[in-house]
Amino acid sequence: MDAVEIEAPVVAVTVYPDRARVTRRGGTRLTAGEHRIRIAPLPLRLRRDSLRIGGGGAVTVLGVEVSTWRQPRSTDGQVGELTRRARELADELAEVDDDAEVETQRRQFLTRLAERAGSTYARTLAAGDTGPTDVATFADSVAAQLAESHRRRRGLARRRTALTEDLSAVERELAAAGGKQEPDRLAAEVTVAVDAGDTEVDLELSYLVDGARWESSYDLRLVEETMTVTWFGLVTQDTGEDWPECALQLSTARPAAAADVPELSPWYLDRVRRAPAPADLPVASFGAPPPPAPGAAPAGGGVVARGGAPRPAIRQAVAEVAQGVSAATYRPARPVAVPADGSAYRAVIAVLDLPVRLDHVTVPVRVAEAHLRATVRNTSAHTLLPGAAAVFHEADFVAATRLPTWAPGEETELALGVDDRVRVERELTRRADTRATLGSTRRRDVEYRISVANHTPRPATVEVRDQLPVSRDEAVAVRESTVVPPPDERTELGELTWRLRLGPGESGQITLGFRVELGKGVELAGWRE
Repeated sequence: MDAVEIEAPVVAVTVYPDRARVTRRGGTRLTAGEHRIRIAPLPLRLRRDSLRIGGGGAVTVLGVEVSTWRQPRSTDGQVGELTRRARELADELAEVDDDAEVETQRRQFLTRLAERAGSTYARTLAAGDTGPTDVATFADSVAAQLAESHRRRRGLARRRTALTEDLSAVERELAAAGGKQEPDRLAAEVTVAVDAGDTEVDLELSYLVDGARWESSYDLRLVEETMTVTWFGLVTQDTGEDWPECALQLSTARPAAAADVPELSPWYLDRVRRAPAPADLPVASFGAPPPPAPGAAPAGGGVVARGGAPRPAIRQAVAEVAQGVSAATYRPARPVAVPADGSAYRAVIAVLDLPVRLDHVTVPVRVAEAHLRATVRNTSAHTLLPGAAAVFHEADFVAATRLPTWAPGEETELALGVDDRVRVERELTRRADTRATLGSTRRRDVEYRISVANHTPRPATVEVRDQLPVSRDEAVAVRESTVVPPPDERTELGELTWRLRLGPGESGQITLGFRVELGKGVELAGWRE
C-alpha cells in the first residue's frame, strides 16, 4: 500500500514557557479501502508520544506511525538557498585565488625577462648592433605590462575581500538556521479506512516540540499618579521548522539591575573579647578616633500638534485572553511569523493603567539621599509573570529591574531613582564621654539631627529610616534618651521609621539621641558615628 503525501502547513501554534504545540492541517480525496497518508517533513525535536490526529471525513483512523525521513540534504528552502549561495561564493573565491596566482607568475616572468634582456641589450649596444630607441621601447613595454599586472592584482584583492565578507554573512545566517540544517526529518504516516468511495478527508495533526519558549518583558511608565504597564511576550524558537503567520497563542500553562533603596541591618554593640581576638575585628574605645563611615518631572500630556490642539495618545493593539482554571492563554491581535533562528519576536499582550502611590525613602545613616518610590497595585484581572522590566519616569529611563509574579490585587514597590529635590542631612550635634563619680561605669552620650526639606512643587511623604544600636552583652547597655518626634514604627532590632508629610518648600527635623554605658574594663566594639 503506497503512501499518499499531502501538504499540511502549520496553521496554529500555542507556545508554552518551555515548549510549543504545533497544529498542521491538510486534505485529500480518497477512494474506498485502506490508505496511508504521509505528512512530512516534521522536525526532529518533535515529541513522538504527543502526536494527535483529528479532522473530518467519513474515515476511520487505524494507526499513526512516526518514521525518520533520511535525505542527502536539508529540504528547508532557506537553508537550501543559503547553502547554494555559500558554495557559489566559495567557488568565486577559488577563482579569484587562481587569478591572483596567475598574476603572480606573470609578474615574476616579466621581472626575469627584464633582467635577462637588460644584460643582452647592454652587450648589443656596446657592439653597435642596436640603438637606444629599441631599448627604450622594450623597457616601456615591460613596465606597462607590470603596471597592468599590479592593477589587476589590486582589483583581485578587493574582489576577494568583498567575497569573504559575503561568505561570512551567509555562514552566520546558516548558523542562525539551527536545526533546519539537519537533512533528516520525521514523517507521520496515518493509516485510515475509507467507508465510501471518493471521500474528501481533512486531517489535523498536532504535536509538542521542544526548543520553543516565551517569556515576559515590561515597560513601566509613570505619568502623574498612573503607572502604564505594557506587557510584552517574547517568543523564540529553534525547533527546526519555521512558523508562518498563523494563529499564535501564548499560554501560561506548564506541561516550567535595579535601583535599590538602601536597607538597614542590625547595629550591634558588644564588649571586646581579648582571648582569642580575631585579627580583623574592628575595635573602638572611648577616646579612640571613630572608624570611617560606610560609604521629578513635568506633568505629562498628549502631543501638541502644530495648530495647538493636543493629539490623542497612540494606542496599542493588545491580545485576547482566555482565562482557564489555573492558566491563561493570550492570542496576539495580529498573526506573527516566527522563524526558527533563535531570535526574539515580540507581541503586545496587554496595556494596563494601574494606580500608583508615590513617596520618598531615605536612609541617611547610610547615604543622605532620598529615593522616589512608587507603590503600584495590580487592579487588573491579569497575573503578570516574572520578567525583565524597563522603568520610565515620564519620558526618562530611570531603572532596569525584574518583576516577580504579580497577582491581581497585589502591590509591588518600584524604585525610581534619587530625587535631588528632596534634600536630606544627618549631623552629629552632641557627643560626650564621661565617667561616673562613684564606681567605674563609663558613658557615651550622642545626639543626631536629621533634616529633610521638600523642594518639589507638590506635597511629599518622606519615609526616614534610622536605628539605635543593639547590645549583645550585659555589660554594654544602650539607653534611649531623645527621639523626637516619636517614630511611626520600630523593631526589636533597633530600626526606627518616621513618615514626614511635607508641603512644597517645607522642611522637617528628627532628633535621635541615646546613651551607651560600659561596665568596668569593657572596651566597646562595633561603634560608628
